[in-house]
Amino acid sequence: MAISQDQFDRVMRDMPGFGRDPASIRRRIEAMEQLLEGLFVIPGTTRRVGLDSIVGLIPVVGDVATAAMGAWIVWEARNLGMSKWQLTRMAANVGFDTLVGAIPFAGDAFDFFFKSNTKNLRIIRKHLDRHHPSTATIDA
Repeated sequence: MAISQDQFDRVMRDMPGFGRDPASIRRRIEAMEQLLEGLFVIPGTTRRVGLDSIVGLIPVVGDVATAAMGAWIVWEARNLGMSKWQLTRMAANVGFDTLVGAIPFAGDAFDFFFKSNTKNLRIIRKHLDRHHPSTATIDA
């Protein structure tokens, strides 16, 4: 049974985190950053590791996949109405991470230390805190 676009929009609007409002976009971006950069902490250290470091070990395919996920964060930031300068900085972070991360071995070590998605999340949070203060969350 097919549903109409209006029914689909209503369902998506009512589901938490799927809306087009800044608070929903913030939750999605924070979840993606957590997935890419902080799935778990390496035992005995304080270093967080996520899919960006793990999937990046797969030559070419891993780097392309994590670049696409990083680009999605930039696309969501564009939906927030962020400036072209901010979007350019974010795209440069993802591009730099992708280019250097594609170098065998050295790129994998680089991915472990350079967290482009965390940098981009900081840029987005600064924008949201200034322009949409109601979206602010308290980190525990």
